[in-house]
Parts: sequence; structure tokens; C-alpha cells
Amino acid sequence: MKYVDEFRDAALARGIAQAIARAADPARAYRLMEFCGGHTHAIARYGVQDLLPKNVRMIHGPGCPVCVLPIARIDAAIALARRPNTTLVTYADTLRVPASHGQSLTRAKAQGASVRMAYSVAEALALARAQPEREVVFFAIGFETTTPPTAVALRQARAEGLRNFSVFCNHVLTPAAMAAILDAPGGVPLDGFVGPAHVSTVIGSRPYERFARDYAKPVVIAGFEPLDVMQAILMLIRQVNAGRAAVENEFTRAVTRDGNAKAIALMSEVFELCDSFAWRGLGEIPASGLRLREPYAAFDAERRFPAEVVVAPVVDHKACECGAILRGHKRPQDCKVFGTVCTPDNPIGACMVSSEGACAAHYSYGRWRDEASRVREAA
Repeated sequence: MKYVDEFRDAALARGIAQAIARAADPARAYRLMEFCGGHTHAIARYGVQDLLPKNVRMIHGPGCPVCVLPIARIDAAIALARRPNTTLVTYADTLRVPASHGQSLTRAKAQGASVRMAYSVAEALALARAQPEREVVFFAIGFETTTPPTAVALRQARAEGLRNFSVFCNHVLTPAAMAAILDAPGGVPLDGFVGPAHVSTVIGSRPYERFARDYAKPVVIAGFEPLDVMQAILMLIRQVNAGRAAVENEFTRAVTRDGNAKAIALMSEVFELCDSFAWRGLGEIPASGLRLREPYAAFDAERRFPAEVVVAPVVDHKACECGAILRGHKRPQDCKVFGTVCTPDNPIGACMVSSEGACAAHYSYGRWRDEASRVREAA
């Protein structure tokens, strides 16, 4: 398949692995963060870490929008779903995210709340048209990748005068989170970032230039295939060795410096920056979330239903290390409940829910290699 098979070629992978081994200075350690959950999944699925020298460590970042959504936002979504004559429409990944008091959207639905799973915001619009007597609230979540479709739906609802449609906005911004990681006191030391793929097709590579300029941290934007990720790692190692910090684009087949101008303009028309937004594991990050602009205020669920959307801080499960994993301080296998109490069938924390979550990825692929390593060490 064009642009897939050639990026999974085993012989090419061995060649890049050998190039990485030659480039990596054995006298130093390389700590590289893959921000995007899609990259975390690819690294685990294809065993990329196994092809790297031991002194090249990949650190999982907070690039899973479901994982970084705090419990309070899930609680608010459940409250909206339980509101009389109201249907909450949501993407599948949010359904099983643990909320307060052992709840989740799935359990709330089983208890009578009106929750619909959808593949796109267009399905929420269609439901609102089909059931004008009901309030339809779309649980909007995601980074810059999923924000333009929400903006399109809001423009359409406004043009149609669709009075029973609203959006509970939880769209957040990638560069703000990357800056928060670098600015955090006692934060994890990093040598560079593997930049996100899908997000960058929208915003381009330009927004990452400040990390090279102001923080002296190289960024290499990579596609999601294993050879994409490996080539990006090689490019980062070469920058680190040369003492350079630049934004480089491995994913040239889809990403440009300026991104998708039409999508960016659309987002700017419909949304504006919040003063701050709470991220799981990272806390309140200034100017990191979006809200609806005044012309679209009638479609803002937070303004329309203030009694239900009460976003108060909620502490995560005390046994869950999801917050530390999202900050890069810990790995999934460092959590005491990983793979025992906390599994994809019974997730204790959000990192085990989404397929892009670090814990879910390691549960599906990495834990088998952990066990094999233990067996080898015991022998």
C-alpha cells in the first residue's frame, strides 16, 4: 500500500537502527520525548525501543487527549447526560474514562443517562435535526486535529439556527503543553521532542520553532509508521551531537511549515483561548484550551447549562500513576496497579483507556517484552 508498506520495511528498519547505533555516543544518554500518543502506540507496537541503543530512552509525553482530560470534565459530561430531555454525544474513547465515585459515561448510560457514541460531530448535528424536541450536546475533545471538524459543525448549526445543539468544549493545544513540560520545576530532563504528526498537518511546524529558539530543544516532526519514528530519532540524535536545536520535518509528505491555512482560519473564527485549562498530570496551563467565541455563545454548553457544568478539582485515584506518566516522570510498568488491578477491561486511570494511552499501549505490546527480559535475567 502506497505510503504504508515502504515505511514498515524490515531491511530499511535494520539500516536505520544501525545508523542510530553508529550515531549515538556511548558516553552520553539521550532522553527524547514522543509527545503524541500515536507515536507511543507505534513505538510499543513495532518494538522500536528494542532497536535502539540502551542509552537512547524514549519518554512518553501527554499527547493523548483522553488521558489529559481531568476527572472533573468527565463528571460534568455525565451531569449533562443525566439532564432531562438531553442526549450527550461523544467519541468512543471517552466512554470508559473513570470519573468520580466509580462512575464513567458507560456506567451512567447503564443507569439511564442518555449517551450516544459517534464517529464524528456530524452525527451529533444529524441527531439534533432529527430530534428537535431534545437537547443534543456534543462532548468535543482533542488537540488541534479534531478542532476544525467541531468548528465546521458549529458554523453549520449557527447557519441553520439549530437551537437544540450545543458543544461542551474540551479542545486543548499541543504547544502549550510542551512548554508546560519544559517550564515545570523539577521537570524531567529532555534532549528533544519527536513532534506530533496529525496535529502538525493542521498547525504546521512553525509553532515549534520557539522550543528550538527559547529552550534550545530540537524538534523533529514524524509520521506514525515505525520507520518515520526511527528516522526522527536518528535526526534528533544528530542534532544533539552537533549541539544544534532546530525544527526539522521528517513527515514532509503531509506537513508544511505553515500548516492548513483554511483549518487555522476556521478555528480562529469559532474559538478563542481560555485563560487557562486544567490538564491531568500537568495542572492548570495558561492559554492551553479553547472556548467558543461570543458569536457562538448560544452553542456553548458551559454557558447554557451552568448548573451541570461545574468543574471543580477532583483528585485522581491514589493508586494510579497516570499523572506522573503523562509528565514523563514514570513509565507504565512503574505503577503498582498496572496490569493487575488496572487493565483495559477495568481501567483505574485514563492512560489505560485510550489505545493511544501509554499504559494501554504497554499493556498490549510492551509487557510481553518485560516478561521476556525478566526470564532472561533470571536464567
